[in-house]
Amino acid sequence: MAHRSRLAGFIIDCETGDLDDAANFWSGALGLARVETYDDDGAQYAQLANGPAELHIEVQKVAHPSRVHLDIESDDLDAEAARLEALGAKRIAFVKRWWVMQAPTGHRFCIVRMKHPEQGAPPNVWD
Repeated sequence: MAHRSRLAGFIIDCETGDLDDAANFWSGALGLARVETYDDDGAQYAQLANGPAELHIEVQKVAHPSRVHLDIESDDLDAEAARLEALGAKRIAFVKRWWVMQAPTGHRFCIVRMKHPEQGAPPNVWD
């Protein structure tokens, strides 16, 4: 069965004791206003507004070294994970509602549930 996916946005992972300070820095650096700060099952996020090309951009408080990772959104998480595995990616872990993946280049990224397929760039359709 066909499924759809596309680049959703970027998550700025910050190994920090103060999410507000980190979010204020990235808000100022990128010229994007802070929309909201929220907690999702113990994970803390600060969302930034009006990302270029409607990309979703958040600052996330993490316990691992700071890095930037991208999210790919899909209407079928397992089908997208299998598609990316066929390209050489590896499944690392299923966390809450998304797959953490690793590219053959070593980069970590996530596959998340597609929220608004009618907004932004049209999703790719995969068989």
